[in-house]
Parts: sequence; C-alpha cells; structure tokens
Amino acid sequence: MIEKVHRVKREIKSQSLASVLDDVGNTLQFMADAGCRGFESDAFHYDMVHNWGGHGTGRPETLNDIEKELKDCRRCGLSKKRTKIVFGAGCGQARLVFVGEGPGYEEDKQGKPFVGAAGKLLNRILAAMHLSRDDVYICNIVKCRPPNNRNPKPEEISTCVPFLERQIRAIKPECICALGKFAAQTLLDEKTPISRLRGRFHMYHGIRVMPTYHPAYLLRNPGSKRDVWNDMQQIMQHLGF
Repeated sequence: MIEKVHRVKREIKSQSLASVLDDVGNTLQFMADAGCRGFESDAFHYDMVHNWGGHGTGRPETLNDIEKELKDCRRCGLSKKRTKIVFGAGCGQARLVFVGEGPGYEEDKQGKPFVGAAGKLLNRILAAMHLSRDDVYICNIVKCRPPNNRNPKPEEISTCVPFLERQIRAIKPECICALGKFAAQTLLDEKTPISRLRGRFHMYHGIRVMPTYHPAYLLRNPGSKRDVWNDMQQIMQHLGF
C-alpha cells in the first residue's frame, strides 16, 4: 500500500513536470513565432525545454532517444532517395565533435558518417592528432544523402538541424570542428565564406567552434592541408591534447 502511494506520487510529480515543460515550450514557440528577440525564444531553446529531462522522465535526453525519434524519418524530400539515415558515430561523451555537411555515396550505403575517401582523410587527420574515431563524435548537418551529392537545400537543413542541435546538447562537447562551408555557416548562422571563418574560434551556445575546410575539399585542393592542420593544432591546444 505504501509503495503504491509512493508510485502515484511519483506519477503525479512526473506529469506536473511534463505539463510545466510543455507550457514553457509552447510559450517560447509563441514568442518565436511572434518575432520576439532577447528572450531565448529561438528554436534551439524551445527544443531544449521541450526535450529537457527526457520529456519529464527526470533524466537528460540521450543520443539513443534522439536516434529512436528519427526512426525512418520522412520529414523532408531527402528521404525519398536515401538508402540509410546517417545519424552519427563515436563517443557519446566526446570532448570534440566533428560536424560535416551530409552523407555521400558510401555513407548512404553503410549508414555511417565519413567512411568514403573524405572519411579516410579525416581518419589520417585524427591519427595526426593522436586520436581515433572512438575518441570523438562525428555527424553531419543533414542525416540523408542529397541526390548526386548536391548541396543541401535550406529547407532540408532547417528540417534536420534541430536533431543536430539535440545531439550536441546530449554530448556536451568542449569544442566543435565545423567541416566545410555548410557546417560552419549553419552552426554560426553566418554567410561569411569558410576561408574567412576558419583559423580562429567562434562560439556556439557557449561551445568553441573551429571552422575549417572539409576533407572532400582537401582531396581537390591538397595545398590547403596546412591550413587545416593549423586549425587542428588550435583545437589540440585548447583541449590539451
């Protein structure tokens, strides 16, 4: 009987928390839709509140929670021709997260990020940093391959990026390396060319971000490898590697 009372109290408490979180989230969404600024009313903070504590379960949201929610995602047109969703891979408590643009042919086939030619180059970069893929987390702005490796469209990015934001919140990294134009400009909400963004740290919700050239770009422009290595050295110095 006593255990039953405690169980009911826990259920009431959980329901109350979930209700409060929903109310706060809905208010933030209303403010964002109304164009309010300065009240943390953007999509990032709305989504953070809405998912805080695993929807009122009393625990933080995990990568597994996010991946389960994606399931067989049909939220945008990229789902029509993809083979597999490429969620991300690596250490769920990584201090360093690499964010790319989107899956390519090999990634789409295997369901893993950076496993093609660009991925092999990324592996060599990690090895030079005395790291492995198990030490970091690797993901992309969009989770499905754009047809023929075209650039992702703005509506595809805006549909998919909330899942990336939730991944970052779940991992809580100390540093993010944005690989290429789309990753850097999306995370930093910038239109500045990657050539001008790279080489110095920027901030993303309190996390240091180092933009640099994408490994696929380096395959076409090997002369830029030194620039990327200089960027990696700054990351290593910041993290104490």
